[in-house]
Amino acid sequence: MAEELGKIEKPEAREFASKRKLYLVPLIFSGKNAPKDYAEKYQRYWRQVSEHVANLEAKLGKIGHVYHESVYQAGQEGLEAIQKLNADSSKIAREKSDGGALIEAVEDRALAEESMDWERFILTGFISQKVAQRVSELYVEALRKRYEHIAGQISETLEADESGLLFIREGHMVQFPEDIEVFSVAPPALDEIHRWHREQMAGAKKDEPEK
Repeated sequence: MAEELGKIEKPEAREFASKRKLYLVPLIFSGKNAPKDYAEKYQRYWRQVSEHVANLEAKLGKIGHVYHESVYQAGQEGLEAIQKLNADSSKIAREKSDGGALIEAVEDRALAEESMDWERFILTGFISQKVAQRVSELYVEALRKRYEHIAGQISETLEADESGLLFIREGHMVQFPEDIEVFSVAPPALDEIHRWHREQMAGAKKDEPEK
């Protein structure tokens, strides 16, 4: 079970000294035309993530490996891929890379693209319930393989007494090895973003015409 940053005190940090540690950051996005109130929460979120990650490093250990969802290249190519995906997670990744951390290839391209294609099919909708069920099964299987690969890559590259940083969307189904201690980075702004999304959905439902 993932630990929350605020619950880690310095004396307790000694317990994790020789263990493999993974700092997990929820990957949040924002478009260029995002509403101002959301954009402010989004920017605040990434500032707080940077601060929380720095606190984790101070308490538990410096980051030696960076993993990022949808990135199947390592090193400089990996950094360039992250930049195209998310400028804010890229900023943190580059900072850690400049400090000596390795940018790892955590994804398998074929598995990632397969799961994304099945997801697109699902989003378009189906007339046939049979087809919908079959596509859903294929999507779940593709996701399972994708997440197994991610867990395997992390396990292969993260050594004892090392710390890694993983950027991945909320709702993922990665099952991390039992000997890896996972610490979730969940700053206050994340709750603000969740609340914003809930309010937008509630407002949209309220505006729907009565049937």
